[in-house]
Amino acid sequence: MNTDTDTDTDTDYDVVIAGAGPIGLLLACELRLGGARVLVAERLAEVDETVKAGGINTLTAVALYRRGLLPALSEVQTETANGMKEFLRTRSGGEGAAPPPKSAGHFAGITLRADLLDASDPALAEVGPPGEVGRFVPQAPLERLLGRRADELGVEVRRQVELTGFDADAEGVTVHLAPLAPADGSAPQSVRAGWLVGCDGGRSIVRKLTGVPFPGSAPEITGYQAIADLTGTEDLRNGWNATDAGMYTYGPMPGRIVSIEFDGPPADRQSPLTTEELQASVRRVTGVDVTVHKVRSATRFTDNCRQAATYRAGRVLLAGDAAHVHSPFGGQGLNLGVGDAMNLGWKLALVVSGRAPAGLLDTYTAERHPIGAWVLDWTRAQIAVMRPDAHARALRGVITDLAGTVDGTTYFVQRISGAWQRYDLPGDHPLTGRSAPDLELADGSRLGDHLHTGRALLLDLTDDPGLRARAAGYEGVVEVLTATCPQHPELAGLLVRPDGITAWAADPDNGKDDPTEALRLWFGAPLGA
Repeated sequence: MNTDTDTDTDTDYDVVIAGAGPIGLLLACELRLGGARVLVAERLAEVDETVKAGGINTLTAVALYRRGLLPALSEVQTETANGMKEFLRTRSGGEGAAPPPKSAGHFAGITLRADLLDASDPALAEVGPPGEVGRFVPQAPLERLLGRRADELGVEVRRQVELTGFDADAEGVTVHLAPLAPADGSAPQSVRAGWLVGCDGGRSIVRKLTGVPFPGSAPEITGYQAIADLTGTEDLRNGWNATDAGMYTYGPMPGRIVSIEFDGPPADRQSPLTTEELQASVRRVTGVDVTVHKVRSATRFTDNCRQAATYRAGRVLLAGDAAHVHSPFGGQGLNLGVGDAMNLGWKLALVVSGRAPAGLLDTYTAERHPIGAWVLDWTRAQIAVMRPDAHARALRGVITDLAGTVDGTTYFVQRISGAWQRYDLPGDHPLTGRSAPDLELADGSRLGDHLHTGRALLLDLTDDPGLRARAAGYEGVVEVLTATCPQHPELAGLLVRPDGITAWAADPDNGKDDPTEALRLWFGAPLGA
């Protein structure tokens, strides 16, 4: 199939996205910032309130901060943290009891103590205000937040609609949609788009219809996460606990319980989770006669680990769980999908606008696939440490000792936060390929404040007209800012991609190392060239 085409014509939409979860909605927002016409098709009638990811990592918080969403994230975190404080107060013996040590996350249920974190580590030190936000931003409130943002940007979201198939050719994709509530008189419909993106989860219909291979490793656990009305919990220990039968965690929200057994995947993951099934698992794993009176929200999960061989098949792309699945330990799934959306959104918008050739989209798989592969291995490693056999428990003791050091805690937090990530981009500067530091500028603003529009940013830190002139012909795609940054006199300039990745950087003593090549690589030839 020939895929290297330019601007699409005679289409109803530039892009159709299957799935209005947080990844589909964020991708839609990014595309709208780039001027694309977007339709999001979603099976559910409203936001799924099922208990899922309990927080986001630093890199995700940074991405949303760069779009002006930090205040909204902070509100969600405050509300969630208040519930956690109440739970911990009731569990610790009242107002006068000493609070537990502050946590910086966990690896395989091994708590990472915040007081052992080296906050001066270069990978963690300059994330700016988002460094204080994220760990307590659950998935459902985040999805509602992104839904409001999508509405503000004019994204069309059709709910109770199912993608039943598509026909792709060199010029675009015809997407077939069917209503799930046909009583209102609606009928199946086909829409024409330039591109289709599957953000429709681990059982993605889009991925299956493309035929893209989805290799990986089979599951060996059955996990339950629930918010439930429980009694008999007095003997449950807070936080993560290893037992002879598996692992469990109780809290940090009222009624939240997670139970993990290493006896293979569930026979039927789709059937409703009953109080009896949940109660039996909790009792087996904890050894405590907990009674489950009512399940308010619950899900089963496994450690099924798979990754699409490519994230692009012609005019069809994959993002989020449609591109990769793994166990939820460490909370990496939602964050991995956010990284996909931020990477893909601006590139696809440029292709849609005709400013870049479709070949730019091949860098999406090239950059994101290695990150996804790393996350799969990171979650596999946690399963290996969580098993209840003697060898795994011996290894767990070694990892616990390492995690109890400053260097060990800092290492694990770097990985969990996403701060370690770097794309293999042209250029020798140490910042190239990394998420740009949130520089504090002399006028009181920060770098992130200048990325709200979703455009790239050429930052001139030495008032050099020659540097600024390199952005001629990129109006509407690259914004230019002249500023000073007293804390970083070693920097002369930065070219920051719309996803916040440093595409080019220069020092004052290296002749500014012309950014022309980087501009052409990511944003095509300047207009008028």
